[in-house]
Amino acid sequence: MANYTAADIKALRESTGAGMLDVKKALDEAEGDKAQATELLRIKGLKGVTKREGRTTSNGLVVAKAGEGVGTLVEVLCETDFVAKNPKFGELADQVLAVAVETGAADAEALLAATADGKTVQELLDEANATLGEKIEIKRVARIEAATVTSYLHRTSPDLPAQIGVLVGTEGGEEQTARDVAMHIAAFSPSVLSREDVDAETVAKERRIAEETAREEGKPEAAMSKIIEGRVGAFFKDNVLLDQPFAKDSKKSVGTVLEEAGAKATAFARFRVGA
Repeated sequence: MANYTAADIKALRESTGAGMLDVKKALDEAEGDKAQATELLRIKGLKGVTKREGRTTSNGLVVAKAGEGVGTLVEVLCETDFVAKNPKFGELADQVLAVAVETGAADAEALLAATADGKTVQELLDEANATLGEKIEIKRVARIEAATVTSYLHRTSPDLPAQIGVLVGTEGGEEQTARDVAMHIAAFSPSVLSREDVDAETVAKERRIAEETAREEGKPEAAMSKIIEGRVGAFFKDNVLLDQPFAKDSKKSVGTVLEEAGAKATAFARFRVGA
Protein backbone atom coordinates (compact mmCIF):
# COMPACT_ATOMS: atom_id res chain seq x y z
CA MET A 1 0.00 0.00 0.00
CA ALA A 2 1.32 3.44 -0.90
CA ASN A 3 2.76 5.46 1.93
CA TYR A 4 0.45 8.49 2.05
CA THR A 5 -2.54 9.73 4.01
CA ALA A 6 -5.80 11.52 3.37
CA ALA A 7 -4.05 14.67 4.56
CA ASP A 8 -1.42 14.18 1.85
CA ILE A 9 -4.15 13.87 -0.78
CA LYS A 10 -5.81 17.03 0.47
CA ALA A 11 -2.54 18.97 0.53
CA LEU A 12 -1.61 17.90 -2.99
CA ARG A 13 -5.06 18.76 -4.33
CA GLU A 14 -4.82 22.21 -2.77
CA SER A 15 -1.31 22.83 -4.08
CA THR A 16 -1.97 21.65 -7.63
CA GLY A 17 -5.69 22.08 -8.18
CA ALA A 18 -5.83 18.55 -9.64
CA GLY A 19 -8.78 16.20 -9.14
CA MET A 20 -9.03 13.57 -6.42
CA LEU A 21 -8.49 10.54 -8.67
CA ASP A 22 -5.56 12.13 -10.50
CA VAL A 23 -3.90 12.99 -7.17
CA LYS A 24 -4.35 9.45 -5.83
CA LYS A 25 -2.95 7.90 -9.01
CA ALA A 26 0.07 10.21 -8.91
CA LEU A 27 0.73 9.41 -5.25
CA ASP A 28 0.40 5.70 -5.96
CA GLU A 29 2.87 5.93 -8.84
CA ALA A 30 5.26 8.05 -6.77
CA GLU A 31 4.89 5.70 -3.77
CA GLY A 32 3.76 8.56 -1.56
CA ASP A 33 6.49 11.04 -2.56
CA LYS A 34 4.60 14.35 -2.83
CA ALA A 35 7.29 16.16 -4.82
CA GLN A 36 7.43 13.36 -7.39
CA ALA A 37 3.64 13.16 -7.48
CA THR A 38 3.47 16.88 -8.22
CA GLU A 39 5.91 16.42 -11.08
CA LEU A 40 3.91 13.49 -12.43
CA LEU A 41 0.73 15.56 -12.40
CA ARG A 42 2.47 18.29 -14.38
CA ILE A 43 3.94 15.84 -16.89
CA LYS A 44 0.66 14.02 -17.46
CA GLY A 45 -1.20 17.28 -17.65
CA LEU A 46 1.21 18.79 -20.16
CA LYS A 47 0.84 15.71 -22.35
CA GLY A 48 -2.82 16.63 -22.71
CA VAL A 49 -2.30 20.32 -23.48
CA THR A 50 -2.32 19.86 -27.26
CA LYS A 51 -5.40 17.63 -27.02
CA ARG A 52 -7.22 20.45 -25.24
CA GLU A 53 -6.32 23.16 -27.76
CA GLY A 54 -9.51 22.72 -29.74
CA ARG A 55 -11.81 22.82 -26.75
CA THR A 56 -14.18 25.70 -26.08
CA THR A 57 -13.47 28.09 -23.22
CA SER A 58 -16.73 29.79 -22.26
CA ASN A 59 -16.18 30.16 -18.51
CA GLY A 60 -13.60 32.04 -16.48
CA LEU A 61 -13.25 35.43 -14.83
CA VAL A 62 -12.15 39.02 -15.27
CA VAL A 63 -9.60 40.82 -13.11
CA ALA A 64 -8.71 44.50 -13.03
CA LYS A 65 -6.46 47.03 -11.38
CA ALA A 66 -6.61 50.81 -11.62
CA GLY A 67 -4.49 53.53 -10.08
CA GLU A 68 -2.09 56.38 -10.80
CA GLY A 69 -3.72 57.21 -14.11
CA VAL A 70 -3.58 53.69 -15.56
CA GLY A 71 -6.04 50.81 -15.56
CA THR A 72 -5.65 47.22 -16.74
CA LEU A 73 -8.40 44.66 -17.40
CA VAL A 74 -7.77 40.99 -18.24
CA GLU A 75 -10.16 38.19 -19.20
CA VAL A 76 -8.91 34.68 -18.37
CA LEU A 77 -10.98 31.78 -19.69
CA CYS A 78 -11.37 28.09 -18.85
CA GLU A 79 -13.77 25.35 -19.89
CA THR A 80 -16.05 24.91 -16.85
CA ASP A 81 -17.40 26.97 -13.98
CA PHE A 82 -15.95 24.31 -11.65
CA VAL A 83 -12.42 25.42 -12.58
CA ALA A 84 -13.47 29.09 -12.68
CA LYS A 85 -14.31 28.78 -8.96
CA ASN A 86 -11.04 26.98 -8.14
CA PRO A 87 -8.80 29.17 -5.91
CA LYS A 88 -5.77 28.11 -8.00
CA PHE A 89 -7.42 29.55 -11.10
CA GLY A 90 -8.09 32.80 -9.26
CA GLU A 91 -4.47 32.96 -8.11
CA LEU A 92 -3.30 32.41 -11.67
CA ALA A 93 -5.52 35.25 -12.92
CA ASP A 94 -4.13 37.59 -10.24
CA GLN A 95 -0.58 36.62 -11.23
CA VAL A 96 -1.32 37.27 -14.89
CA LEU A 97 -2.87 40.64 -14.04
CA ALA A 98 0.22 41.62 -12.03
CA VAL A 99 2.41 40.86 -15.06
CA ALA A 100 0.12 42.91 -17.31
CA VAL A 101 0.32 45.87 -14.95
CA GLU A 102 4.08 45.61 -14.55
CA THR A 103 4.86 45.25 -18.26
CA GLY A 104 2.18 47.58 -19.61
CA ALA A 105 0.82 44.87 -21.91
CA ALA A 106 -2.15 46.20 -23.85
CA ASP A 107 -3.24 43.05 -25.71
CA ALA A 108 -3.31 39.30 -25.19
CA GLU A 109 -0.39 38.59 -27.51
CA ALA A 110 1.94 40.97 -25.64
CA LEU A 111 0.85 39.59 -22.28
CA LEU A 112 1.39 35.95 -23.28
CA ALA A 113 4.96 36.80 -24.32
CA ALA A 114 5.70 38.75 -21.11
CA THR A 115 7.90 37.12 -18.47
CA ALA A 116 7.29 36.52 -14.77
CA ASP A 117 9.77 34.70 -12.50
CA GLY A 118 11.71 33.39 -15.48
CA LYS A 119 8.64 32.03 -17.29
CA THR A 120 6.46 33.52 -19.96
CA VAL A 121 2.78 33.97 -19.19
CA GLN A 122 2.05 31.35 -21.85
CA GLU A 123 4.19 28.86 -19.92
CA LEU A 124 2.30 29.71 -16.72
CA LEU A 125 -0.96 29.00 -18.53
CA ASP A 126 0.35 25.71 -19.88
CA GLU A 127 1.33 24.60 -16.38
CA ALA A 128 -2.08 25.54 -15.04
CA ASN A 129 -3.64 23.74 -17.99
CA ALA A 130 -1.71 20.66 -16.88
CA THR A 131 -2.65 20.71 -13.21
CA LEU A 132 -6.25 21.85 -13.59
CA GLY A 133 -6.91 19.61 -16.59
CA GLU A 134 -8.65 22.22 -18.73
CA LYS A 135 -7.76 24.55 -21.55
CA ILE A 136 -6.92 27.95 -20.10
CA GLU A 137 -6.36 31.06 -22.17
CA ILE A 138 -6.21 34.83 -22.04
CA LYS A 139 -8.87 36.15 -24.38
CA ARG A 140 -8.62 39.93 -23.99
CA VAL A 141 -6.55 42.63 -22.35
CA ALA A 142 -7.39 46.32 -22.09
CA ARG A 143 -5.20 49.15 -20.83
CA ILE A 144 -6.48 52.69 -20.34
CA GLU A 145 -4.52 55.82 -19.45
CA ALA A 146 -6.39 58.87 -18.17
CA ALA A 147 -6.30 61.52 -15.47
CA THR A 148 -8.33 59.09 -13.36
CA VAL A 149 -9.08 55.45 -14.13
CA THR A 150 -11.77 53.60 -12.19
CA SER A 151 -12.35 49.86 -12.25
CA TYR A 152 -15.46 47.88 -11.41
CA LEU A 153 -15.98 44.12 -11.23
CA HIS A 154 -19.42 42.52 -11.13
CA ARG A 155 -20.47 39.01 -10.14
CA THR A 156 -23.41 37.75 -12.17
CA SER A 157 -23.77 34.85 -9.72
CA PRO A 158 -22.77 34.77 -6.03
CA ASP A 159 -20.95 31.45 -6.41
CA LEU A 160 -18.81 32.59 -9.36
CA PRO A 161 -15.89 35.02 -9.59
CA ALA A 162 -16.42 38.35 -11.38
CA GLN A 163 -17.86 37.82 -14.86
CA ILE A 164 -18.05 41.47 -15.95
CA GLY A 165 -15.20 43.94 -15.69
CA VAL A 166 -15.10 47.65 -16.53
CA LEU A 167 -12.47 50.36 -16.78
CA VAL A 168 -13.48 53.99 -17.29
CA GLY A 169 -11.13 56.93 -17.74
CA THR A 170 -12.32 60.33 -16.59
CA GLU A 171 -11.16 63.91 -16.10
CA GLY A 172 -12.50 66.01 -13.23
CA GLY A 173 -15.48 65.21 -11.03
CA GLU A 174 -15.62 63.01 -7.96
CA GLU A 175 -14.68 59.36 -7.55
CA GLN A 176 -18.29 58.34 -6.89
CA THR A 177 -19.42 59.76 -10.23
CA ALA A 178 -16.78 57.72 -12.07
CA ARG A 179 -17.77 54.61 -10.15
CA ASP A 180 -21.45 55.17 -10.93
CA VAL A 181 -20.60 55.43 -14.62
CA ALA A 182 -18.49 52.26 -14.42
CA MET A 183 -21.45 50.42 -12.88
CA HIS A 184 -23.71 51.81 -15.61
CA ILE A 185 -21.32 50.49 -18.28
CA ALA A 186 -21.37 47.06 -16.65
CA ALA A 187 -25.17 46.99 -16.75
CA PHE A 188 -25.91 48.61 -20.12
CA SER A 189 -22.96 47.47 -22.28
CA PRO A 190 -22.38 50.50 -24.54
CA SER A 191 -20.36 49.88 -27.68
CA VAL A 192 -18.60 53.24 -28.00
CA LEU A 193 -17.95 56.36 -25.94
CA SER A 194 -19.43 59.08 -28.18
CA ARG A 195 -21.32 59.50 -31.45
CA GLU A 196 -18.04 60.48 -33.12
CA ASP A 197 -16.77 56.96 -32.42
CA VAL A 198 -19.50 55.37 -34.55
CA ASP A 199 -18.17 54.97 -38.09
CA ALA A 200 -19.99 56.82 -40.86
CA GLU A 201 -20.88 53.59 -42.68
CA THR A 202 -22.76 52.27 -39.65
CA VAL A 203 -24.69 55.53 -39.24
CA ALA A 204 -25.58 55.54 -42.95
CA LYS A 205 -26.79 51.94 -42.69
CA GLU A 206 -28.98 52.72 -39.66
CA ARG A 207 -30.41 55.77 -41.43
CA ARG A 208 -31.17 53.68 -44.53
CA ILE A 209 -32.87 50.96 -42.48
CA ALA A 210 -34.90 53.58 -40.61
CA GLU A 211 -36.08 55.14 -43.86
CA GLU A 212 -36.95 51.83 -45.53
CA THR A 213 -38.81 50.67 -42.43
CA ALA A 214 -40.77 53.91 -42.21
CA ARG A 215 -41.77 53.71 -45.86
CA GLU A 216 -42.77 50.06 -45.42
CA GLU A 217 -44.97 51.16 -42.52
CA GLY A 218 -46.59 53.79 -44.74
CA LYS A 219 -45.43 56.80 -42.73
CA PRO A 220 -46.28 60.20 -44.30
CA GLU A 221 -43.54 61.79 -46.39
CA ALA A 222 -43.81 65.05 -44.48
CA ALA A 223 -42.82 63.29 -41.24
CA MET A 224 -40.17 61.04 -42.80
CA SER A 225 -37.13 63.13 -41.87
CA LYS A 226 -38.18 63.45 -38.23
CA ILE A 227 -38.97 59.72 -37.98
CA ILE A 228 -35.62 58.75 -39.47
CA GLU A 229 -33.65 61.00 -37.14
CA GLY A 230 -35.67 59.74 -34.18
CA ARG A 231 -34.83 56.12 -34.97
CA VAL A 232 -31.17 56.88 -35.57
CA GLY A 233 -31.19 58.72 -32.24
CA ALA A 234 -32.61 55.58 -30.60
CA PHE A 235 -29.70 53.61 -32.08
CA PHE A 236 -27.28 56.05 -30.46
CA LYS A 237 -29.07 55.73 -27.12
CA ASP A 238 -28.66 51.95 -27.29
CA ASN A 239 -24.98 51.96 -28.21
CA VAL A 240 -23.28 55.23 -27.27
CA LEU A 241 -22.29 55.65 -23.63
CA LEU A 242 -22.78 59.41 -23.45
CA ASP A 243 -26.23 59.12 -25.06
CA GLN A 244 -27.54 56.28 -22.91
CA PRO A 245 -30.13 57.08 -20.22
CA PHE A 246 -28.21 56.98 -16.93
CA ALA A 247 -28.81 53.88 -14.82
CA LYS A 248 -29.53 55.85 -11.64
CA ASP A 249 -31.67 58.51 -13.31
CA SER A 250 -33.08 57.58 -16.70
CA LYS A 251 -34.34 61.14 -17.25
CA LYS A 252 -30.74 62.20 -17.80
CA SER A 253 -28.13 60.89 -20.22
CA VAL A 254 -24.74 59.71 -18.98
CA GLY A 255 -23.23 62.70 -20.77
CA THR A 256 -25.51 65.10 -18.87
CA VAL A 257 -24.69 63.47 -15.53
CA LEU A 258 -20.96 63.79 -16.19
CA GLU A 259 -21.32 67.40 -17.29
CA GLU A 260 -23.32 68.34 -14.19
CA ALA A 261 -20.63 66.69 -12.03
CA GLY A 262 -17.86 68.64 -13.74
CA ALA A 263 -16.44 65.44 -15.22
CA LYS A 264 -15.60 64.12 -18.66
CA ALA A 265 -15.31 60.49 -19.76
CA THR A 266 -12.32 59.92 -22.03
CA ALA A 267 -12.29 56.13 -22.56
CA PHE A 268 -13.76 52.87 -21.32
CA ALA A 269 -13.41 49.11 -21.68
CA ARG A 270 -15.93 46.40 -20.79
CA PHE A 271 -15.43 42.64 -20.80
CA ARG A 272 -18.00 39.97 -20.08
CA VAL A 273 -16.70 36.43 -19.77
CA GLY A 274 -17.25 34.49 -22.96
CA ALA A 275 -18.99 37.35 -24.78
